[in-house]
Amino acid sequence: MIRFIFKQENKITLLAFILIAAGLILRFSGNTDAGNTALIGATVIAVLPIGIKAYQAARMKLFSIELLVTIAVIGALFIGEYVESSIVTFLFLFGSYLEARTLERTRSSIKELTEMAPQEANLILTDGSRKLIDVYDVEIGDKIAILPGGMIPVDGKVMSGEAEVNEAAVSGESIPVSKITGDQVLSGTILDSGYLEITAEKVGDDTTFSKIIELVEEAQDSKSNAERFLDRFAQYYTPGVLILSIIVWVITKDLHLAITFLVIACPGALVIGAPVSNVAGIGNGAKNGSLIKGGEVIEKLSKVDTLVFDKTGTLTKGRPEVTDFKVFAGDEMELTGLIGKLETASEHHLGRAIVEYAEKTSDLSAYIMEQASGVKGQGIEGTISDHSIVAGNRKLLRENGIDIPTDIETYALEREKKGNTAVFAAVDSKLTAVISIADKIRDDAKEALATMRNNGIKHVVMLTGDNRHTAAAVAAELGIDEVHAELLPEDKVTHVKRLKEEGRMISMAGDGINDAPAIATADVGLAMGKGGTDISMETADVVLMADKLSQYAHALSLSKGTMRNMKQNIIIALVTVALLLVGVLMGGVNLAIGMFAHEASVLIVILNAMRLIKFKP
Repeated sequence: MIRFIFKQENKITLLAFILIAAGLILRFSGNTDAGNTALIGATVIAVLPIGIKAYQAARMKLFSIELLVTIAVIGALFIGEYVESSIVTFLFLFGSYLEARTLERTRSSIKELTEMAPQEANLILTDGSRKLIDVYDVEIGDKIAILPGGMIPVDGKVMSGEAEVNEAAVSGESIPVSKITGDQVLSGTILDSGYLEITAEKVGDDTTFSKIIELVEEAQDSKSNAERFLDRFAQYYTPGVLILSIIVWVITKDLHLAITFLVIACPGALVIGAPVSNVAGIGNGAKNGSLIKGGEVIEKLSKVDTLVFDKTGTLTKGRPEVTDFKVFAGDEMELTGLIGKLETASEHHLGRAIVEYAEKTSDLSAYIMEQASGVKGQGIEGTISDHSIVAGNRKLLRENGIDIPTDIETYALEREKKGNTAVFAAVDSKLTAVISIADKIRDDAKEALATMRNNGIKHVVMLTGDNRHTAAAVAAELGIDEVHAELLPEDKVTHVKRLKEEGRMISMAGDGINDAPAIATADVGLAMGKGGTDISMETADVVLMADKLSQYAHALSLSKGTMRNMKQNIIIALVTVALLLVGVLMGGVNLAIGMFAHEASVLIVILNAMRLIKFKP
């Protein structure tokens, strides 16, 4: 029965309106008794869903707004104010209806994301034919065909074909991206033109698109400190209003005044103002490619004054290329194959660059990997085809007892001063090659940093495991205030802690596993979603889905805009309640007018929050 009443709430609201209209017409035409009957009927019908919610809240020992309205309506019936009792219940239900509709719009970005989730996949069978199956029936390793205009149902790797893919649903960027054999594709993106055959690597709830929806839905349930304070405030404020209305009745002996006081002091706009701003802000972020994980993160991000960046994959594009493979001893082709094979065991950007270079000149399958292990922040070492190989920085070579001759050190320094990272490679304890690798600075890095400085950022720091010369070159080009190079992951954590101890509010941005500890230590952690690892994405508070620093600048501006919006809503709510209470005590505001103003204030704060949906810095 209760569920039925809640389902029919909109119809109850409409019926109450019809009865109120009929009652007022009958009263004006002289049929007072019939008119009052209609008004009482409207009151009883409309108060049902309100009273049930009040009862449910009371059972949980909560003083809800519905409880105040129910008490006020019963009191109005008791003193014979049928017009006001019916109008108050109707306005409350109608206000709830409008709130639900407008709140639905604030969640539109998330709803659009959910509706865009892929439902089906074209499975390629062993005989080459295709079969349409449910997306949740796709298994890892399955081959999927993507037709023009089709949505990519899983995360995977292109096995054949060439196409333009629109990644707007994931990254917020509407410009199509070219995909060819070997490229990664993400679920939820759309094939604009061309044809692809992909192998499924992540399926079901593990896909990038599913994780985005999950992260944003979780974020909407996460409350800011302001919201938590208002929730606690309402717990004491609501029973306080009930007590005050009783005091007003005792002092004035005017039950009508006490009931009016009770309704007008309801904290509806105050309670809803902060969460609706939070939801709208998170929705705007998701639509523009920055996933902000909750109201608390928005609040912290708005207070950030110091930005800390990793270099590779964050300030730079994360797609380094080998610019020179200098051999000092041995056969170049064999060295390329041995080192390239070893680096296939590495997840680091530099390792991937070496593998890509080696694959162009050597058949890596001809070499046997017997053992390989990464050395955190230094490089990788292992045994390939009976040869002991070490590839990494100077520290790794020294720890393995390998000397760096003066002429090789001079060459490496020259390459580093030109913005390259020098990777030293030794075979069987002898330094044989220096591999120069360069990574371009992101196109939007300068502009994004300038925008963030204009938004209150006072200090920008770069922490990197790369050499000091390369780090200095990048820092000089971007105008970074503080640089620390040749760091291990634990060193990055130490620097973040130091900055926090100095009283700074820190946001740390990175993209790799080695950045995850520092990201977790910062007040606000930020990860590059498109090129980043799952660990850094899960650790971070903010994820940039297109890997663009302009999205970081947008998130920073959005957080400040959202907090301003919350404060505006709180002020609107408090001023409205104060003015109405003064009006009641001075006799200028009755129950119906007060309820109308109360509901209007709720709608005003919602509409104000909805401005965030279209927020642009």
